[in-house]
Order: sequence, then structure tokens, then C-alpha cells
Amino acid sequence: MDKATGGWWSGLIGVMIFSGSLPATRLAVAGFDPTFLTVARASIAGLMAGVLLMVFCQARPARRDLLPLAVVSLGVVVGFPLLTALALKHITSAHSIVFIGLLPLATALFAVLRGGERPRPVFWLFSCLGSLLVAGFAFMQDGVASLTGDLLMLAAIAACGLGYAEGAALSRRLGGWQVISWALVLSLPVMLPLAMFTMPASLANITGTAWGGLFYVSLFSMLIGFIFWYRGLALGGIAAVGQLQLLQPFFGLTLAATLLGEPVSAAMMVVTLGVVACVAGARRFSN
Repeated sequence: MDKATGGWWSGLIGVMIFSGSLPATRLAVAGFDPTFLTVARASIAGLMAGVLLMVFCQARPARRDLLPLAVVSLGVVVGFPLLTALALKHITSAHSIVFIGLLPLATALFAVLRGGERPRPVFWLFSCLGSLLVAGFAFMQDGVASLTGDLLMLAAIAACGLGYAEGAALSRRLGGWQVISWALVLSLPVMLPLAMFTMPASLANITGTAWGGLFYVSLFSMLIGFIFWYRGLALGGIAAVGQLQLLQPFFGLTLAATLLGEPVSAAMMVVTLGVVACVAGARRFSN
């Protein structure tokens, strides 16, 4: 298997792991406060990442890498998990997954800003059209959409896109799995005390499904998924492997319907397809 093919498969595994994040978060917030869930998942993953870095004797990142690592940490370790956990208090995971269709576009936009690229005008046409599709769907739902939840999801996508773009650039210097590991360790001195402080007074009433959700988002969404994802970006290239994010809404909607029994309407599927098409077009004309 050549390097590009290996990167493609690694990225696909990462996307499939990420697809379970929102349904698992939905399960977890049924038993845990969103703030505790955010800091607990980061703490658990950070401790495991620290062990990995020590076992493989990784050198400390250079001083110039500390600020980009902090951006990755704020974007994907803190921002996206916290904002999605708060959003899922107001909307279903199936509804929130539609917004994930904007993630490749958000990543591309931050890559444009960071790299100084000049996309063709058609890029912005697809960008605006995709955004209008999502906004129109979000505000036209009866009893499903929530303005608060929708705004939180949009903020989460922006934070994650920034973290992806910054992490992709860093992976060229530090390596794929090292980026997320150092970002997690960097956040650990803040996340671990907060996890202890916000821990529920009693864990007796926490259901098994909530514990399962916490386990998944801590081990898979916060660490293992990123190991595959950043490795895929490093091996296969950001432009090629980044296209795999377009599959995430479909995987996520399937999980929300099969595991949580949440309704997935025909309109939701049509909008998701439209968003995916717009993002694909935007990426096609990004340079």
C-alpha cells in the first residue's frame, strides 16, 4: 500500500470515529453536565496522550509550536466539545449532524486565511449557498430547531475548523498523532483541576449509557480519532484526505437513527446532501 492510499484509509477511519461523537455526546449529556463532560473528556484523553508521549520518548515541541498548539487545544480540545455539548441540550444529535456538513468548508476557509490563498469566485458562491441551506433548514423546523442550539453548533464548527487547519499545518512538522497528543497535554493543567472541581457530587444515578458516551468521546473522539485523522492528513495530503469529511454527516445520521432512534426526516437528508454538494463544489474551486 503506497503512502497516499494509506493516508486515505487512515483518514476514513478517523472520519468514521468522529461520526459517533455527537450521538455519544447526546448520551453523555443525559447524565453529565456539559461543562464537566468537556473537561473530563479532555482530562482522560490528556492523561492517555501523556503516557503515549513518554512511552515513545517524544521530544518537546519547539517554542514556535506552542502558540499553534494552544490554538489546536482551544479549537478541538475545549471549544468544539463544550459548544456541541451545550448545543445538544437544545437540539437532537441528528439535527446537529447537519451542521457537520459545514466542517470541510470551515477548515478550508481557515486554511485560506492562514495560507493566504486566493480562491476563485465560484468558491464563495458555493460557500454562501451551503450556509444559506443550513440556516434556512435550522430556522424552518417546528419543535426541532432551537436558535440557541443552532448558534452553538455554528460556533462549534468555526472552532473545530480553526483547530483542524492549525493542526494540519503543524502535522507537517511534528507528526500526525503528536499534534493532538501535545495539544491535550498542554490543556491538562487546566482541564484536570476543572474536572475535579465540576465532578458531580454523586455518581450513583449516572446511567451506563451516559458512562458509555463519556468513554467514547474521551478515548475515541478526543484521541484515537485524531491519531488516524492527522496521520491521514500527513500521509495523503490535506486537500485529498480532507474530502473525507464530506462523508461524516451520512455516517452520523445513520448512527443517530439506528442507535438513538432519533427521527431523520427526508428534508434533513435532502439538506445534508445539498450541503455536501456545496462543500464539495467549494473545495473544487478553492484554488
